[in-house]
Amino acid sequence: MTRRILRIATAALLIGTLAGCGMSLNQGPGAAGGQFGGLPTAGGQGSEAGFQTWVQSFRPRALAAGISAATFDSAMAGAHYQPGIVALDRKQSEFTKPIWDYLDGAIGPRAATGRAKAGQHAATLSSIEARYGVPREIVVAVWGMESNFGAGRGNTQIVPALATLAYDGRRGEFFAAELVAALRIIQSGDVDSAHMVGSWAGAMGHTQFMPSSFLSHAVDFNGDGRRDIWSDDPTDALASTASYLRQNGWRPGQGWGTEVILPPGFDFNQAGKSVQHSGSQWAAMGVRTAGGGPVPSGSILAPAGARGPAFLITENFRAILKYNASDSYALAVAYLAEAIAGRPGIQGDWPRGDRTLSNSEKAEIQRLLMARGFDTGGVDGKLGSRSAEAIRAFQRSRGVTPDGYADTRLLAMLRS
Repeated sequence: MTRRILRIATAALLIGTLAGCGMSLNQGPGAAGGQFGGLPTAGGQGSEAGFQTWVQSFRPRALAAGISAATFDSAMAGAHYQPGIVALDRKQSEFTKPIWDYLDGAIGPRAATGRAKAGQHAATLSSIEARYGVPREIVVAVWGMESNFGAGRGNTQIVPALATLAYDGRRGEFFAAELVAALRIIQSGDVDSAHMVGSWAGAMGHTQFMPSSFLSHAVDFNGDGRRDIWSDDPTDALASTASYLRQNGWRPGQGWGTEVILPPGFDFNQAGKSVQHSGSQWAAMGVRTAGGGPVPSGSILAPAGARGPAFLITENFRAILKYNASDSYALAVAYLAEAIAGRPGIQGDWPRGDRTLSNSEKAEIQRLLMARGFDTGGVDGKLGSRSAEAIRAFQRSRGVTPDGYADTRLLAMLRS
């Protein structure tokens, strides 16, 4: 399927059921905040009466942002408080899948369908690739990850859902800004409120664009006068995805990266997205590609530490991360694309025997790191790049391989 968002906006819910490895349903591309503070939010005590009061308070803000009274009143006429949406926003699984299980579930069931869809839409994808320079297999892979090739576009009415989440107030300004963006889309004539449907958190269409991202990146590729990402025809959605990636740094003619073999004794201080070297520099360090090709320039990603596969990622991988800020998601897109194109999958072995850490254990790791002076950027149970850097710094202080990988051994070391 978010800065998706940006992309991705901060994630509220780990998907669990769809991906289980840190993706967020509202993390779709381009979500952005706004200036909508001071509205009478629910404060944990939502009600229909309170919601309608919020709608009336929000109306002048929306009109000041350029929404016509007719558009606002028509779109909001049937909007009601939806406590089920708030419950989904609050829900978070205590356990998320390790990356290897996530990739197995993301790629295996989708590869054959992805190849079939790539063939079915070959002419359209060829035109999209020619215009934007994004390979068709990448575009199809995003489609597969975001909505299972259109089968899971969602049927939630977007306007009432966003209004409910804005009124709830946990991320009120963010959702209020997305609501204004949704109203702007309706006002432009791309879709009416009845047909503006998607996920409960506001992501829409075949490739799950947040409204603000739609306004910035959606295109009318089939020339029918509307940017239509909702219909059964995926043309505009696929082209909009390519447009999004290209505008967020995709470099035509360059791959996303490649799996690499690290030499014995590799200095894991050189791993991580914050460290970049040229291909010749990596080669001089003994890094080689798993497939035997030239070593690209970029950064080393070792999502399972020294005991798992390693990948050398380019700027194009970072463009996928703009769509969704999860490394696991970006790897899933990359390797689903490889499968769609008929290329080999990951060759290295994952540490599949490792016990999965719970979110509370991950939060404990963050708390213990912070207590020792290693800044994780907060305690939320989500071990992103900032936490990985803190883990590396702690590991260096203890004289162990600084691979940034969180497992039961790291937790035991921190507890000791």
